[in-house]
Amino acid sequence: MSKKQKRQKSIPKRLFLKAIGILFFLGIPALIFASTFRLQNITVKGVTRYTPEEIQGKIIQTRWDNNSLLLYLKMKYFTEINIPFIEDVDLALVDNHSVNILVYEKKVTGCVEFLGEYLYFDKDGIVVESSAKRLEDIPQIKGLRFNKVILHEKLDVQKSDLFDVILNLTQIIDKYEMDIDTISFNSKYEVTVDCGDIRVQLGKRSTYDEILAELKNILAEVKGKQLTLDMRKFEKDTDSIIAKPKPSR
Repeated sequence: MSKKQKRQKSIPKRLFLKAIGILFFLGIPALIFASTFRLQNITVKGVTRYTPEEIQGKIIQTRWDNNSLLLYLKMKYFTEINIPFIEDVDLALVDNHSVNILVYEKKVTGCVEFLGEYLYFDKDGIVVESSAKRLEDIPQIKGLRFNKVILHEKLDVQKSDLFDVILNLTQIIDKYEMDIDTISFNSKYEVTVDCGDIRVQLGKRSTYDEILAELKNILAEVKGKQLTLDMRKFEKDTDSIIAKPKPSR
């Protein structure tokens, strides 16, 4: 066999050995890196609208995300959060195998229905989210007509000062942690609220703080009943509340 033929036969062997060497010098550090930062423990805090498992599923989506360091770098520098009702997410490394996920939810005070979607707004009347899902713990506003509806802008309703009334109502409801299902306006802009099987006529007022504070106490007493409460003539320290059975629908 000539020297040329021997060299030709040895080329595949040299390439194979070279490949083995490369795999050895690159593979061993890669295995060490993967083992050193293998994600094992995840703690999720600050979330109420999702389960911790749902948040994990929205963040950890590829096999690379099971590396705690790579996940941290991805969340810090390369990811924009786009999860409904979530404002931001902070991920912190606890140790090589553990991360903490802190969730910041969008503050929602009320919603309106428009073209089959629910538009959720914050305390300033800014539409922060649009969803087909109705959140049961957020009061729905009824009886409004919209001039325009644009995400991330303030709701534009038929009467300029009407939204001040809506904000006053939703802020007080949030303050007293009341379980209000709907807030309705009639043609005279009088307010009626539904709290489960209790319907309450609040009338038209400049502020609803005092009457809602009284309503919170009343609701605790009539829980489980089906009533319509007429509080349109309510004044503090007077017996000006009429209660009657709620009409069947």
